[in-house]
Amino acid sequence: MTQPDIGSKLRTLRQKYNLSQRQLAQRAGVTNGQISMIEQNKISPSVSSLKKILDGFPTSLSDFFAADVSEGPKTFYRKDELIEIGTRAIHGPDATEAKLSLLRVGRPGENNLMMLKETYQPGADTGKRLYSHDAEEAGIIISGQIEITVEDESAVLGPGDAYVFDSKRPHRFRNKGPDICILISACTPPTF
Repeated sequence: MTQPDIGSKLRTLRQKYNLSQRQLAQRAGVTNGQISMIEQNKISPSVSSLKKILDGFPTSLSDFFAADVSEGPKTFYRKDELIEIGTRAIHGPDATEAKLSLLRVGRPGENNLMMLKETYQPGADTGKRLYSHDAEEAGIIISGQIEITVEDESAVLGPGDAYVFDSKRPHRFRNKGPDICILISACTPPTF
């Protein structure tokens, strides 16, 4: 298995956002010498260092390695091109990650809207602790049922039912029923 060319990918991403090495270093809180050495593949950053640098862009570690950042805008996605988002990173450690799948359409930094195909196995839960993020989201239930709590409001929704709310309001999704729940959601701006 070949190692990814982190240096070239980072340089391409930096240039895509019209940033100098110094500007990226300032955004990320690292030295511009470190950025230069990584781009020349003279040093290999640790995962935490790379994450810190990527925080200077609207991208994540998984997107950095999953996509070819040199590609132009993408219009169509086949089902095997949708990116699985790690739910514990979004919802927290209480999320039942093995029972919950979030497949994202699109790439961060290129779209002002994020769409997800969300699949909740029976017992799936985003966590007892309600979470929030800076966006607005909406969705429609395709199959099964999902209980959605937004602050002190709660409802069980089924096929054809929908929701919309300000994502800054603490919320939680859980499947208390016996069937798999599938829903399609949209979030703007993309926050993960």
